[in-house]
Amino acid sequence: MILTATVTLASCVQWLTGMGFALVSVPVLILLLGPAEGVVLANCASGAICLVGLAGGLRHVRLPAMVPLCAAAACTVPAGTWLARRLPEPALLAAMGALVTTAVVLVLRGTRVPALRGSAGAVAAGAAGGFMNSAAGVGGPPVSLYAVNAGWTVREFVPNAMFYGVLVNAVSVASNGLPHLSPPLWASSAAAMLTGALLGRTLAGRIPEPRARLLVLLLALAGGVTTLGKGLWGMVMGS
Repeated sequence: MILTATVTLASCVQWLTGMGFALVSVPVLILLLGPAEGVVLANCASGAICLVGLAGGLRHVRLPAMVPLCAAAACTVPAGTWLARRLPEPALLAAMGALVTTAVVLVLRGTRVPALRGSAGAVAAGAAGGFMNSAAGVGGPPVSLYAVNAGWTVREFVPNAMFYGVLVNAVSVASNGLPHLSPPLWASSAAAMLTGALLGRTLAGRIPEPRARLLVLLLALAGGVTTLGKGLWGMVMGS
């Protein structure tokens, strides 16, 4: 029930803002399924949603910026997978929670980073995003920060975020493998994604973009802090 509700909500906000599925869902999924299964389920679902969402916006993708960004992300995905497989679960939870929390705070503040401009900025954002996506299931914030520093509007950001989401999640799934879920769990997750997508399309013209984006980030912040706390508690109790 909790998993279905989480995937529905995350799918809805992904359609509303062009990002947010992983930010909202990953903290809950890794608490329910464990870090490994939670991350790859988020990769699969987020990639599928981005693929469908990109169908109508492909012509708006800024390839000169997205090609180096996605190429850099593909290069760092294996490093994230390698690290995630070697950390003990409490340490991995703490690291994931810290990554999500830090990323959300930076995006909320609209942090301006001169290094995240131009081709070099695209490579830096892509490298950070690829690593975070495969290790923690959350690769969107670096791309969001790049867009802020590049001066993109929300309308410009959404199709480019979808394009990035398709490619980086495909590479992450190839690196991490598919999640080992039972058929009923796969079916309920797919139904929740469809329901969330329909809700998102219905609400897209009714909820102001800044308000929806703020809600996504606040939910993600709460989840990140919770995951960080659980990881630290596990580390303390295991020591």
